[in-house]
Order: sequence, then structure tokens, then C-alpha cells
Amino acid sequence: MSKTISIVTPVFNEQDNVVELCSRIATVMTGTGYEYEHILIDNASTDRTLEILRGIAAKDVRVKVIVNTRNFGYIRSSFHAILQASGDAVVLIAADLQDPPEMIPQFIAKWEEGYKTIMAVKPASEESPFMFHLRRLYYRMISRISDVPLVQNATGSGLYDRFIIDVLRKIDDPYPYFRGLVCEVGFKIATVPFHQPRRNRGSSSQNLYLLYDTAMLGVTKHSKVPVRLMTMLGFLVSIVSMAISLGYFGVKLLFWSWFECGLAPILIGISFFGGIQMLFLGLIGEYLGSIQTHVTKMPHVIEAERVNFGSEHL
Repeated sequence: MSKTISIVTPVFNEQDNVVELCSRIATVMTGTGYEYEHILIDNASTDRTLEILRGIAAKDVRVKVIVNTRNFGYIRSSFHAILQASGDAVVLIAADLQDPPEMIPQFIAKWEEGYKTIMAVKPASEESPFMFHLRRLYYRMISRISDVPLVQNATGSGLYDRFIIDVLRKIDDPYPYFRGLVCEVGFKIATVPFHQPRRNRGSSSQNLYLLYDTAMLGVTKHSKVPVRLMTMLGFLVSIVSMAISLGYFGVKLLFWSWFECGLAPILIGISFFGGIQMLFLGLIGEYLGSIQTHVTKMPHVIEAERVNFGSEHL
């Protein structure tokens, strides 16, 4: 009995890309000899994406569509779709074609070698140099402070064995940092490097706020270092402040008549300590927000409709 590969693609306003995406995936998978299903989860697109997907699914039963009631975000939507896959392995691939579907045979080859997790990494990219280097800096930082080794420059695309998916299902994280979560499982990870092309059609839904959200998710989910740095830095600042205060007090006693502290050091001290406090409160807030999201146990998404899932549709 041949194995089945589940391809998972989250989409939002990708009307210019979904036809080519599905066509290229069909061509690639036909060449592999594996059975496959292609699950596309639509995050309440406002363009013609859903209409086009319905047309594709009507002609190809291997194309399955999940329609969300609203935009639940890339993280929750893609993770939910991964958990709905029925294949022996799951391939996560983006809809914007920046992670080319032609990498899938390389993922499968690594899987056949025995790897349970294979991730695409981009040592080079045609995106703006500023964003590329900013991402690299973040990956290096999170790799250094993370409790487990993370794969640097991973895009999230890759292949994940059914065993990995079953483990993730048991973890039941309502808002996971997926690239970190698969590293937490502990199996050796294979990588497939590629040169990421520029996005040719449409515009990315990943604005600065969403990128920040993902970045902070990686920190709060996989590292206690910032919290511990707050404690150590607070202790150090207290000692330095006490030393400076005693120094000023001693100098004032020795040179009472002509030594004046002035307003400058007071204002500088207030601004410095105010900034430190706001930074620490912000970091604590991020951790509390992560805990609050986890304990509320909200579902990843609410589905409005399923297409080509047979008896599983709502």
C-alpha cells in the first residue's frame, strides 16, 4: 500500500497565486509516485481566492478546502490545518510561491532516509536586504537564548512525519511557535537550503505587527532568559544606583559649599529608570499574554465550511 503525503497551505487573499500553486504541486506530486491530498485553509479572504479554490476542488478531489469564519491569523490557521491532515507525512508550503513547491521531492528524499523532520532554510533571499538581515539577526538571537536548539533561517516550510504531528496534537498548544515546537520534540532535523525568490504577485499579509508577534512568540514560548536577565539587571542597577547615591552624598558632605548636583543627573536617572521599567513591564506582559492565551484553551479556528472532506464536512 503506497504512502500518502498531505500538503498543507494557508491562504489569505492569494487569488493571483492559488491556480499556479495547485498546478505546480500536482505536477510535482505526480512525479513522486506518492498519493497526496492538498489541504488549503482559507483565512476569510476578501478577494476571489475562495471562489477560485472551489473551482479547483470541483475538478480535483485531492484538493480540499477549509474555510474559516474569520481571519484567525497565519499561526493558528496553518497549525489547525496541519492537525487535520491524514497523510503519513505532512508538507507545509506557503501560498506565495516564495518557498517553491519543487522542493517537495527533496523533502521526501530526506524523509525516506529516515528523518522525521525536514525544514526549508534560506541562506539567501531576494527580499529587501534590511528585512533579510533583520531576520538573520533574530534567528541568531533566538537560537542563543532558546532552551532547545532552533534551526536558523527556517521558513516554516518543510515535511513532518506523522509521528511528529501526533506528538504536536497531544501538546495541544492553542498558539504555537511551530518552528520551535518541532524542535522541542527532539528528533534530528534535516534541512533543505534554497534561494528564496522575490514575491511576484500579490502582497504579503505579514505586516510589521504580525512579524513582531511571531518574533515575541518565539521568545516567550522557548526561552526564560529575558525574565532572568530582568532579575540580574535589576539587581545590578540597584547596586550601581546605590553606589552612585553614596558617592554623591559623600562628595556633598566633603564639599558642601560649592558642590551642586543639579537637575541633569536627576532627569537622566528618572528617564533611564523609567525606560528600564517600561521595558521590563513590556516583557512581563508578553509572558503573561502567552500564559493567558494558553489557559483560555480557545480553538485554533472556527470552521465555516469544508470542501472535499466527505463525511467530515461541517
